[in-house]
Amino acid sequence: MRKKYSVLDVFSGAGGFSRGFQDEGYDIVLGIDNFPPAAKTFKLNFPPSEVLAEDVKNVSAAVIRDFVGMDRGDFDVVIASPPCEPFTGANPGRERDPLDRLYRDPRGVLFLHAIRLIGELKPRVFVIENVPGILEPPLRSSIRKELSKVGYESVFFNVLRAEDYLVPSSRTRVFVSNIRITPKPLGRVNVSRALEGLPPPGSLEVPNHEEPSPLPRRHQKRVSRLRWGDSLITYRGAEGRRLPNYIRVDPRKPAPTIMGTSRLIHPFEDRLLTVREQARLMGFPDHHVFLGSKDAQYDMVGEAVPPPLARAIALDILPRLGEEP
Repeated sequence: MRKKYSVLDVFSGAGGFSRGFQDEGYDIVLGIDNFPPAAKTFKLNFPPSEVLAEDVKNVSAAVIRDFVGMDRGDFDVVIASPPCEPFTGANPGRERDPLDRLYRDPRGVLFLHAIRLIGELKPRVFVIENVPGILEPPLRSSIRKELSKVGYESVFFNVLRAEDYLVPSSRTRVFVSNIRITPKPLGRVNVSRALEGLPPPGSLEVPNHEEPSPLPRRHQKRVSRLRWGDSLITYRGAEGRRLPNYIRVDPRKPAPTIMGTSRLIHPFEDRLLTVREQARLMGFPDHHVFLGSKDAQYDMVGEAVPPPLARAIALDILPRLGEEP
Protein backbone atom coordinates (compact mmCIF):
# COMPACT_ATOMS: atom_id res chain seq x y z
CA MET A 1 0.00 0.00 0.00
CA ARG A 2 1.10 3.58 -0.68
CA LYS A 3 2.58 5.36 2.33
CA LYS A 4 0.35 8.16 3.58
CA TYR A 5 2.56 11.23 3.67
CA SER A 6 1.70 13.77 6.36
CA VAL A 7 0.62 17.32 5.49
CA LEU A 8 0.39 20.58 7.41
CA ASP A 9 -1.81 23.23 5.76
CA VAL A 10 -0.94 26.80 6.84
CA PHE A 11 -3.58 29.46 6.07
CA SER A 12 -5.79 26.50 5.30
CA GLY A 13 -8.97 28.48 4.60
CA ALA A 14 -11.83 26.23 3.52
CA GLY A 15 -9.42 23.45 2.57
CA GLY A 16 -9.08 23.57 -1.21
CA PHE A 17 -5.33 22.87 -1.09
CA SER A 18 -5.86 20.06 1.43
CA ARG A 19 -8.74 18.60 -0.58
CA GLY A 20 -6.44 17.96 -3.53
CA PHE A 21 -3.77 16.36 -1.35
CA GLN A 22 -6.28 14.21 0.51
CA ASP A 23 -7.74 13.01 -2.78
CA GLU A 24 -4.26 11.75 -3.68
CA GLY A 25 -4.00 9.77 -0.44
CA TYR A 26 -2.04 12.17 1.78
CA ASP A 27 -2.77 12.41 5.51
CA ILE A 28 -3.96 15.93 6.34
CA VAL A 29 -2.80 16.17 9.94
CA LEU A 30 -3.41 19.83 10.73
CA GLY A 31 -4.88 23.01 9.28
CA ILE A 32 -4.08 26.45 10.70
CA ASP A 33 -6.39 29.42 10.15
CA ASN A 34 -7.60 32.12 12.52
CA PHE A 35 -10.76 33.05 10.54
CA PRO A 36 -13.51 31.26 12.53
CA PRO A 37 -15.76 30.29 9.54
CA ALA A 38 -12.70 28.87 7.74
CA ALA A 39 -11.55 26.88 10.78
CA LYS A 40 -15.05 25.44 11.24
CA THR A 41 -15.37 24.71 7.53
CA PHE A 42 -12.02 22.93 7.48
CA LYS A 43 -12.90 20.77 10.49
CA LEU A 44 -16.29 19.85 9.00
CA ASN A 45 -14.71 18.70 5.74
CA PHE A 46 -11.67 16.96 7.24
CA PRO A 47 -13.05 15.41 10.46
CA PRO A 48 -9.99 13.27 11.27
CA SER A 49 -7.71 16.33 10.98
CA GLU A 50 -6.91 18.80 13.72
CA VAL A 51 -7.57 22.53 13.29
CA LEU A 52 -5.58 25.21 15.09
CA ALA A 53 -7.64 28.43 15.05
CA GLU A 54 -4.76 30.74 15.86
CA ASP A 55 -2.89 33.67 14.35
CA VAL A 56 0.13 32.23 12.55
CA LYS A 57 2.33 34.90 14.16
CA ASN A 58 1.72 33.13 17.47
CA VAL A 59 2.37 29.62 16.17
CA SER A 60 5.71 27.83 16.35
CA ALA A 61 6.90 24.29 15.71
CA ALA A 62 6.74 23.69 19.46
CA VAL A 63 3.11 24.89 19.59
CA ILE A 64 2.21 22.64 16.66
CA ARG A 65 3.87 19.55 18.14
CA ASP A 66 2.24 20.17 21.49
CA PHE A 67 -1.15 20.55 19.77
CA VAL A 68 -1.04 17.43 17.57
CA GLY A 69 1.32 15.32 19.67
CA MET A 70 5.04 14.82 19.24
CA ASP A 71 4.49 11.63 17.24
CA ARG A 72 2.51 13.56 14.57
CA GLY A 73 4.54 16.77 14.53
CA ASP A 74 7.02 15.83 11.81
CA PHE A 75 5.51 16.67 8.43
CA ASP A 76 6.51 15.32 5.07
CA VAL A 77 4.84 18.27 3.32
CA VAL A 78 3.91 21.79 4.36
CA ILE A 79 1.49 23.64 2.07
CA ALA A 80 0.69 27.30 2.66
CA SER A 81 -1.47 30.01 1.10
CA PRO A 82 -0.53 33.34 2.72
CA PRO A 83 -2.87 36.26 1.98
CA CYS A 84 -2.45 37.54 -1.57
CA GLU A 85 -3.92 41.03 -1.01
CA PRO A 86 -0.51 42.69 -0.43
CA PHE A 87 0.78 41.44 -3.79
CA THR A 88 -2.19 41.40 -6.16
CA GLY A 89 -2.85 44.04 -8.77
CA ALA A 90 -6.54 43.88 -7.82
CA ASN A 91 -5.76 45.70 -4.56
CA PRO A 92 -5.94 49.50 -5.00
CA GLY A 93 -4.23 49.95 -1.63
CA ARG A 94 -1.19 47.85 -2.54
CA GLU A 95 2.13 49.33 -1.37
CA ARG A 96 3.99 51.04 -4.21
CA ASP A 97 7.38 49.64 -3.19
CA PRO A 98 7.35 45.85 -3.81
CA LEU A 99 9.49 45.16 -0.75
CA ASP A 100 7.10 47.09 1.49
CA ARG A 101 4.44 44.60 0.42
CA LEU A 102 6.46 41.82 2.04
CA TYR A 103 8.16 43.55 4.96
CA ARG A 104 5.80 46.38 6.00
CA ASP A 105 2.25 45.35 5.06
CA PRO A 106 0.93 43.42 8.10
CA ARG A 107 -0.65 40.85 5.79
CA GLY A 108 2.47 40.59 3.64
CA VAL A 109 4.52 39.79 6.73
CA LEU A 110 2.41 36.64 7.10
CA PHE A 111 4.29 35.25 4.07
CA LEU A 112 7.46 35.56 6.17
CA HIS A 113 5.79 33.71 9.03
CA ALA A 114 4.96 30.86 6.66
CA ILE A 115 8.66 30.73 5.75
CA ARG A 116 9.59 30.82 9.44
CA LEU A 117 7.36 27.84 10.21
CA ILE A 118 8.76 25.91 7.25
CA GLY A 119 12.26 26.56 8.57
CA GLU A 120 11.32 25.36 12.05
CA LEU A 121 9.55 22.22 10.84
CA LYS A 122 11.96 21.28 8.00
CA PRO A 123 9.47 19.34 5.83
CA ARG A 124 10.82 17.29 2.97
CA VAL A 125 8.71 19.36 0.58
CA PHE A 126 7.06 22.75 0.97
CA VAL A 127 4.70 24.49 -1.44
CA ILE A 128 3.64 28.13 -0.93
CA GLU A 129 0.86 29.46 -3.17
CA ASN A 130 0.36 33.08 -4.14
CA VAL A 131 -0.38 35.45 -7.01
CA PRO A 132 2.02 36.23 -9.90
CA GLY A 133 2.76 39.60 -8.27
CA ILE A 134 5.40 37.88 -6.13
CA LEU A 135 7.46 37.36 -9.29
CA GLU A 136 8.51 41.02 -9.37
CA PRO A 137 12.33 40.86 -9.17
CA PRO A 138 12.76 42.47 -5.71
CA LEU A 139 10.10 40.21 -4.19
CA ARG A 140 11.35 37.08 -5.91
CA SER A 141 14.90 37.72 -4.69
CA SER A 142 13.76 38.46 -1.15
CA ILE A 143 11.62 35.32 -0.92
CA ARG A 144 14.54 33.26 -2.18
CA LYS A 145 16.81 34.93 0.38
CA GLU A 146 14.40 34.32 3.27
CA LEU A 147 14.04 30.64 2.36
CA SER A 148 17.82 30.31 2.13
CA LYS A 149 18.09 31.71 5.68
CA VAL A 150 15.92 28.86 7.01
CA GLY A 151 17.86 26.14 5.19
CA TYR A 152 16.37 25.85 1.69
CA GLU A 153 18.94 26.78 -0.95
CA SER A 154 17.00 25.35 -3.91
CA VAL A 155 13.86 27.40 -4.52
CA PHE A 156 11.56 27.19 -7.54
CA PHE A 157 8.83 29.60 -8.64
CA ASN A 158 6.40 27.32 -10.48
CA VAL A 159 3.75 29.15 -12.53
CA LEU A 160 0.63 27.05 -13.13
CA ARG A 161 -2.69 27.85 -14.81
CA ALA A 162 -5.60 26.18 -13.05
CA GLU A 163 -7.68 25.96 -16.22
CA ASP A 164 -5.12 23.50 -17.64
CA TYR A 165 -5.90 21.04 -14.81
CA LEU A 166 -9.67 20.53 -15.15
CA VAL A 167 -10.56 23.64 -13.16
CA PRO A 168 -13.55 25.35 -14.82
CA SER A 169 -12.15 28.87 -14.23
CA SER A 170 -9.02 30.77 -15.22
CA ARG A 171 -6.45 31.24 -12.47
CA THR A 172 -2.72 31.77 -12.80
CA ARG A 173 -0.82 31.20 -9.59
CA VAL A 174 2.78 30.83 -8.43
CA PHE A 175 3.75 27.86 -6.28
CA VAL A 176 7.04 28.47 -4.49
CA SER A 177 8.71 25.19 -3.54
CA ASN A 178 11.99 23.45 -2.83
CA ILE A 179 11.43 21.10 -5.78
CA ARG A 180 10.40 21.76 -9.35
CA ILE A 181 6.65 21.19 -9.86
CA THR A 182 5.67 20.30 -13.42
CA PRO A 183 2.35 18.43 -13.53
CA LYS A 184 1.22 17.37 -16.97
CA PRO A 185 -1.77 19.43 -18.19
CA LEU A 186 -5.00 17.45 -17.95
CA GLY A 187 -7.34 19.44 -20.19
CA ARG A 188 -10.01 22.08 -19.77
CA VAL A 189 -13.61 22.15 -18.53
CA ASN A 190 -16.08 24.84 -19.57
CA VAL A 191 -18.76 26.55 -17.49
CA SER A 192 -21.62 24.64 -19.08
CA ARG A 193 -20.15 21.27 -18.15
CA ALA A 194 -19.21 22.43 -14.65
CA LEU A 195 -22.74 23.60 -13.81
CA GLU A 196 -24.44 20.62 -15.42
CA GLY A 197 -26.99 18.76 -13.30
CA LEU A 198 -27.44 21.36 -10.57
CA PRO A 199 -31.03 21.86 -9.41
CA PRO A 200 -32.49 25.39 -9.30
CA PRO A 201 -31.20 27.63 -6.48
CA GLY A 202 -32.95 27.01 -3.20
CA SER A 203 -33.00 23.25 -3.58
CA LEU A 204 -32.05 21.36 -0.44
CA GLU A 205 -30.40 18.60 -2.48
CA VAL A 206 -27.10 20.49 -2.75
CA PRO A 207 -25.43 22.46 0.07
CA ASN A 208 -24.54 26.15 -0.35
CA HIS A 209 -27.00 26.49 -3.23
CA GLU A 210 -29.38 28.97 -1.63
CA GLU A 211 -31.03 31.73 -3.63
CA PRO A 212 -28.31 34.32 -4.31
CA SER A 213 -28.72 37.90 -3.18
CA PRO A 214 -30.37 40.07 -5.83
CA LEU A 215 -28.24 42.35 -7.94
CA PRO A 216 -28.16 45.98 -6.79
CA ARG A 217 -31.28 47.75 -8.08
CA ARG A 218 -29.30 50.08 -10.33
CA HIS A 219 -27.97 47.06 -12.26
CA GLN A 220 -31.14 44.97 -12.55
CA LYS A 221 -32.40 46.61 -15.76
CA ARG A 222 -29.03 46.33 -17.48
CA VAL A 223 -28.30 42.69 -16.69
CA SER A 224 -30.69 41.30 -19.32
CA ARG A 225 -28.67 43.06 -22.05
CA LEU A 226 -25.37 41.69 -20.82
CA ARG A 227 -23.61 39.38 -23.27
CA TRP A 228 -21.31 36.49 -22.37
CA GLY A 229 -18.01 37.84 -21.11
CA ASP A 230 -19.31 41.38 -20.50
CA SER A 231 -19.36 43.00 -17.07
CA LEU A 232 -21.82 45.35 -15.41
CA ILE A 233 -19.19 47.41 -13.63
CA THR A 234 -15.47 47.96 -13.28
CA TYR A 235 -13.54 48.82 -10.15
CA ARG A 236 -10.17 50.38 -9.51
CA GLY A 237 -7.23 48.07 -8.89
CA ALA A 238 -3.58 48.83 -8.15
CA GLU A 239 -2.00 51.72 -10.07
CA GLY A 240 -5.45 52.85 -11.20
CA ARG A 241 -6.20 49.86 -13.44
CA ARG A 242 -9.87 49.17 -14.11
CA LEU A 243 -10.98 45.59 -13.44
CA PRO A 244 -14.36 43.98 -14.28
CA ASN A 245 -16.97 42.68 -11.85
CA TYR A 246 -20.46 41.21 -12.24
CA ILE A 247 -19.33 39.32 -15.34
CA ARG A 248 -21.78 37.13 -17.27
CA VAL A 249 -19.88 33.89 -17.69
CA ASP A 250 -19.49 32.35 -21.13
CA PRO A 251 -20.77 28.75 -20.99
CA ARG A 252 -18.35 27.69 -23.74
CA LYS A 253 -15.20 28.61 -21.81
CA PRO A 254 -13.71 28.39 -18.33
CA ALA A 255 -15.02 31.19 -16.12
CA PRO A 256 -12.95 34.29 -15.32
CA THR A 257 -10.78 34.21 -12.22
CA ILE A 258 -12.94 33.83 -9.12
CA MET A 259 -11.91 36.04 -6.23
CA GLY A 260 -13.43 36.49 -2.81
CA THR A 261 -14.80 39.91 -3.71
CA SER A 262 -15.95 39.04 -7.23
CA ARG A 263 -19.42 37.97 -8.26
CA LEU A 264 -20.38 36.24 -11.48
CA ILE A 265 -23.66 36.24 -13.40
CA HIS A 266 -25.29 33.08 -14.69
CA PRO A 267 -24.82 32.49 -18.42
CA PHE A 268 -28.55 32.11 -19.14
CA GLU A 269 -30.37 33.60 -16.14
CA ASP A 270 -30.35 37.22 -14.98
CA ARG A 271 -28.99 36.45 -11.51
CA LEU A 272 -25.77 36.01 -9.63
CA LEU A 273 -24.24 32.56 -9.30
CA THR A 274 -24.79 30.80 -6.00
CA VAL A 275 -21.94 29.86 -3.68
CA ARG A 276 -22.22 26.26 -4.91
CA GLU A 277 -22.06 27.31 -8.54
CA GLN A 278 -18.92 29.34 -7.90
CA ALA A 279 -17.51 26.43 -5.89
CA ARG A 280 -18.08 24.15 -8.87
CA LEU A 281 -16.21 26.63 -11.06
CA MET A 282 -13.28 26.23 -8.66
CA GLY A 283 -13.47 22.44 -8.87
CA PHE A 284 -14.88 21.76 -5.40
CA PRO A 285 -17.01 18.61 -5.08
CA ASP A 286 -20.59 19.15 -3.93
CA HIS A 287 -19.92 17.34 -0.66
CA HIS A 288 -17.41 20.04 0.35
CA VAL A 289 -19.57 22.29 2.54
CA PHE A 290 -18.92 25.95 3.42
CA LEU A 291 -20.01 27.48 6.74
CA GLY A 292 -20.51 31.05 7.91
CA SER A 293 -22.29 33.97 6.32
CA LYS A 294 -22.94 33.99 2.58
CA ASP A 295 -20.21 36.61 2.08
CA ALA A 296 -17.78 34.46 4.08
CA GLN A 297 -18.67 31.46 1.92
CA TYR A 298 -18.04 33.37 -1.32
CA ASP A 299 -14.74 34.63 0.12
CA MET A 300 -13.58 31.15 1.10
CA VAL A 301 -14.37 29.81 -2.36
CA GLY A 302 -12.60 32.64 -4.14
CA GLU A 303 -9.52 32.54 -1.93
CA ALA A 304 -8.97 28.78 -2.20
CA VAL A 305 -6.48 26.75 -4.17
CA PRO A 306 -8.70 24.89 -6.68
CA PRO A 307 -8.80 21.23 -5.59
CA PRO A 308 -8.09 19.73 -9.06
CA LEU A 309 -4.96 21.86 -9.37
CA ALA A 310 -3.93 20.93 -5.82
CA ARG A 311 -4.42 17.28 -6.70
CA ALA A 312 -2.20 17.59 -9.78
CA ILE A 313 0.53 19.13 -7.59
CA ALA A 314 0.13 16.42 -4.95
CA LEU A 315 0.50 13.72 -7.59
CA ASP A 316 3.51 15.41 -9.18
CA ILE A 317 5.52 15.57 -5.96
CA LEU A 318 4.91 11.96 -4.92
CA PRO A 319 8.04 10.58 -6.64
CA ARG A 320 10.19 13.12 -4.79
CA LEU A 321 8.79 11.82 -1.53
CA GLY A 322 10.26 8.42 -2.29
CA GLU A 323 7.44 6.49 -3.93
CA GLU A 324 6.26 6.34 -7.53
CA PRO A 325 2.57 7.16 -7.99
